[in-house]
Amino acid sequence: MEFTDSAFWVALLQIIWIDILLSGDNAVVIALACRSLPDHQKKMGIVLGAGAAIALRVIFATFIVYLMAIPFLKIAGGLLLLWIAVKLIMPEEESHGGMSGGTTLFAAVKTIVIADVVMSLDNVIAIAAASHGSVVLLILGLLISIPLILFGSAFILKMIERFPIIVTFGAALLGYIAGEVMVTDPTVHHWIEANANWLHTAAPIIGAIAVVATGHLLARRAAAGRVQEEEVAQEAHETT
Repeated sequence: MEFTDSAFWVALLQIIWIDILLSGDNAVVIALACRSLPDHQKKMGIVLGAGAAIALRVIFATFIVYLMAIPFLKIAGGLLLLWIAVKLIMPEEESHGGMSGGTTLFAAVKTIVIADVVMSLDNVIAIAAASHGSVVLLILGLLISIPLILFGSAFILKMIERFPIIVTFGAALLGYIAGEVMVTDPTVHHWIEANANWLHTAAPIIGAIAVVATGHLLARRAAAGRVQEEEVAQEAHETT
């Protein structure tokens, strides 16, 4: 497609719309992962996280045809994203393995990279489909996503500081995306289309509910365990 072709501009508008919708997912992850960083590191975390998201999109765009054909890739990625979402929803002191919103820059960037491995794949697939094989449109789509991710992350991070409940909604969104990713895996996609098309609606909803329920359950159990440990320590202190 040429610049003078109306189909080019229609496709570009479609890609911009896709970027507006899908770049929000990356922005949510970056904001959640950076929410507990010291103030002087938050901007750096956003920049590094957005850079990682863009780099992954470029890599996936290069190998998109091959990646789409790998069996079970999306299922494994969806399960990993569910785990990340559960860790993000838990308070910092109750999470393990550096998978929560990190208190160090390295931990936050690691969380962002792992989550973006899953989400950037789906974003690139959508942009590649809208570009209709045009390398120019594919590159423009990747470039347009850069400011959307950067400014979206900064905005969401400020909102989280004012309204902590956004963390729960953000984690639920990741669970929703995980459900969408898994049902489009090439291993199960054709069977679902033929026999259980309802899973396209049900799986994302189940993923969102599962993340919120599991995250809050684990947080409550961890809090109860911490209270019990404090009581035992207090009793030990009183007996000495």
